[in-house]
Amino acid sequence: MTIFNVLTRSCGILKRRNIQSYILEENVAYMASYAKYAEHKTLECIRNIGISAHIDSGKTTLTERILFYTGRISEMHEVKGKDNVGATMDSMELERQRGITIQSAATYTLWKDTNINIIDTPGHVDFTVEVERALRVLDGAILVLCAVGGVQSQTMTVNRQMKRYNVPCLAFINKLDRQGANHHRVLSQLRSKLSHNAAFLQLPIGLENNTQGLVDLVQQKALYFEGMFGETVREDEIPADMRAECQDKRQELIEHVSNVDDILGEMFLEEKTPSEGDIMAAIRRACLRRTFTPVLVGSALKNKGVQPLLDAVIDYLPNPGEVENIALREKEGKETEKVILNPERSAANPFVGLAFKLEAGRFGQLTYLRCYQGMLEKGSNLYNVRTTRKVRIPRLVRLHANEMEDVNEVYAGDIFALFGVDCASGDTFVTDPKFNLAMESIYVPDPVVSMSIAPVNSKDRDNFSKAVARFTKEDPTFQFHYDSDNKETIVSGMGELHLEIYSQRMEREYSCPVQLGKPKVAFRETLVGPCEFDYLHKKQSGGAGQYARVTGIMEPLPPTQNTVLEFSDETVGTNVPKQFVPGVERGFRIMSQKGLLSGHKLSGVRFRLLDGAHHIVDSSELAFMLAAQGAVKEVFERGMWQILEPIMAVEVVAPLEFQGTVLGQLNRRHGIITGTDGVEGWFTIYAEVPLNEMFGYASDLRSVTQGKGEFSMEYSRYSPALPNVQEALIREYQESQGITQQQKKKKN
Repeated sequence: MTIFNVLTRSCGILKRRNIQSYILEENVAYMASYAKYAEHKTLECIRNIGISAHIDSGKTTLTERILFYTGRISEMHEVKGKDNVGATMDSMELERQRGITIQSAATYTLWKDTNINIIDTPGHVDFTVEVERALRVLDGAILVLCAVGGVQSQTMTVNRQMKRYNVPCLAFINKLDRQGANHHRVLSQLRSKLSHNAAFLQLPIGLENNTQGLVDLVQQKALYFEGMFGETVREDEIPADMRAECQDKRQELIEHVSNVDDILGEMFLEEKTPSEGDIMAAIRRACLRRTFTPVLVGSALKNKGVQPLLDAVIDYLPNPGEVENIALREKEGKETEKVILNPERSAANPFVGLAFKLEAGRFGQLTYLRCYQGMLEKGSNLYNVRTTRKVRIPRLVRLHANEMEDVNEVYAGDIFALFGVDCASGDTFVTDPKFNLAMESIYVPDPVVSMSIAPVNSKDRDNFSKAVARFTKEDPTFQFHYDSDNKETIVSGMGELHLEIYSQRMEREYSCPVQLGKPKVAFRETLVGPCEFDYLHKKQSGGAGQYARVTGIMEPLPPTQNTVLEFSDETVGTNVPKQFVPGVERGFRIMSQKGLLSGHKLSGVRFRLLDGAHHIVDSSELAFMLAAQGAVKEVFERGMWQILEPIMAVEVVAPLEFQGTVLGQLNRRHGIITGTDGVEGWFTIYAEVPLNEMFGYASDLRSVTQGKGEFSMEYSRYSPALPNVQEALIREYQESQGITQQQKKKKN
């Protein structure tokens, strides 16, 4: 068979395109058709979507199929393919070797005259910030669920993120070809665990090895995916043995949508039979309001159900004009007013864009932006609202994984990238400096694991500094500081895998092998009960002196707020002049960086400033800052303190025969079992375990389950540490402080 024949068969769906262009391995025809189309596209013909899910649910495989069926790529590759090519969206070498997604990747494609911008996101909780910033700029999302695993721990995290940014979503139950696939159980979990008002839009024809196609409940027809790569979709009658079930599920779908849509609800109460168009319109209205979640089914790996999913993206997810995007404008004083941005695709409105991701490319820093209003042309100037700096835009590009395509202009609703712009993730850009608007920034979770890090060879220090500077700028959850007490460089991140990936990237991309120390957990210190303070700072050394007195209470916050610090100014009168209050707060925040018990940060504490005193000449902001520091030291000595540790929500899946062993293992690690689940020879245990006890658990679990067990974990909350853990931390800190004091004496 010739190359031309192979390509013709694999791209049967692309009859309207010139198939010979793929032989050149260039998307010339595709790009030409896109360029011609881009000039005339309207808001209704754009979708900005993300693909999110738990680890190994098939996000990247699904994206690969979408790109293939829409003609964006000429051949498909697998995430862990034997051809060593790897999936298109996993462009990093580490991603292809490990078979996981590490960075979110952006691309765009055309389906039925609609431009779909897609961001493929990682599934590991360690890279959760990639999902955060993707969902911040997207209008809709596909929540991928494994037909065997169902709703898992990271699914819940992704669901919370979608809720935070109010992103409408479709649910796609993937991997129906796997042993133990059960789509009914997954739907039940969607309703019970995630509280979604969800119902099937499709039902599979056959499961596991017998997966044949699916039934569209709205259009009441069976769909079969034929051809070498499932590129030909054949419509047929619903199989006779499924007609009764399909009728029941269609009625269930109408009932669920009727409960949240007035128009369909009235038809249901009047016992009118809704048409196909009525049902689709009602599903769209409910989906945009996030009151209903359409559930689709398929198997991306076996090339089944992807084309109807693309149709559903167009039919049910919003275009940029249907999403209300708000910017904030500062008014006089500290007041802000909300401004609704105009999504019209024209130059009539001033440009507003949000930088949501930074990446070091071959030509310098690559900044990913979403255009929310107006139009931007190549060669025009932009202003960074945060820094007020003006930058010229020499080049505009659209992204396809790690490939770039130049464009001359972008409009509202587009996702694009710029070169050579010095900014931070979450910065707002405008073309008119008078148009002082700022978009809401991106939520960044606090790191939970720290390790010491040092280059193996001292001559690599320059490369090490460059790598750390780049990675900390790209990833806000990867943090870096120097511990002067222990004379160590410390990096912090979201997990062991997170830090391990960055250490490998330093070696590969900067030729700087590094050595990671033992993981350190981000413990916190908090008060057990309220403690009053009354501290006078008085210093006279010739000339103007320093005088400040602060009086108040430091008290613990409720357990639900034990990760925050609060400062409360409750002074009345002029004993503490208002211009000195920020100095008091700064002093409290500085002292909160290092606690007395173990040297960890304070959290879950409120500093209430009730009264004080000042001197007409000798008082200053510095004096009140030092007074606040003295007051916190006073509370350190007089108050009762305890150590808090991060607790992780852990989910373990393994064969039923190992359940007792796994339970015993979690109990030894001081885990609290919160629930169990079992299906067809496999069990799932849900537990809450201190992060400090989870190091090395992956290898332990593999060894006791013959390599068949898997686990995932995510941050849950902070909780008081066990007495023995607290004692060990205090002893370790006191010993390190003793060594530090001896070193200082020797130097003196």
